[in-house]
Amino acid sequence: MTIFQVFIECVEAIRRNELIHRESRSDKEFHFQNWFESRLVATRLHFDRNGRNTYPDFTMVASTEGYEIKGLAYPGREADFDSNSQIPTGLHNGRTVYYVFGRYPAEPDGNSYPIMDLVLCHGDFLNADHDYEHENKSVRGFGSYGDIMIRDRKMYVVPTPFRLLEGAAHEQTLILPFDVTPDERFFQVGEVSRREADNLLVGYAFDLQTNAIVPTRIPNPHARAEHQFRAWRFRGSPATEVSLRESPERR
Repeated sequence: MTIFQVFIECVEAIRRNELIHRESRSDKEFHFQNWFESRLVATRLHFDRNGRNTYPDFTMVASTEGYEIKGLAYPGREADFDSNSQIPTGLHNGRTVYYVFGRYPAEPDGNSYPIMDLVLCHGDFLNADHDYEHENKSVRGFGSYGDIMIRDRKMYVVPTPFRLLEGAAHEQTLILPFDVTPDERFFQVGEVSRREADNLLVGYAFDLQTNAIVPTRIPNPHARAEHQFRAWRFRGSPATEVSLRESPERR
């Protein structure tokens, strides 16, 4: 597993005050991803940086693991993030997927600034479904001349660990499945459990005249099943406890 080495390098880089560097104020997407790539380089692990719109952002060469990167400006939108055409998952194309969330100042006074806090989590913490396969579909015949195509390109909006967890702010935290235990360099700061919903959204219908969207739900065969995780920190970090907040889908 690469996750422990990668997480340690991220924590130590923050302690060394390794800053994010953006090319200009117009660089609103890749500066945090570039910071994380530098951490992968520092580990000397072999990896591939995948192209735009490829999931996950980085895939490891010698292990079946990948990393998806989500930078969050603070203060700003930090409770959820857009997942373009790919629902989060902990297993994709045979690879274990980890998500990397880092918050940084929304209005820095220059083009170099620090990581405020960091969460690396197993993708199952965000969504434990490994079976859903995303596809973009289309339908033709729209418009007065009947020659316009409507493309159904789904956007998934997902709660971040900073919304889901109490105690993650201003710290560096690693969230792993309950049965994964790091070595003695790590210490546990919490146990969290996510419960599956009673019903599953399996479809929707959109009315082009009224702009109404109507969901279709079915009973979840795994309703109320618990997915358990543990929160870890690297030695020398504060022991701030991590716990699960009220789930946003149940508010």
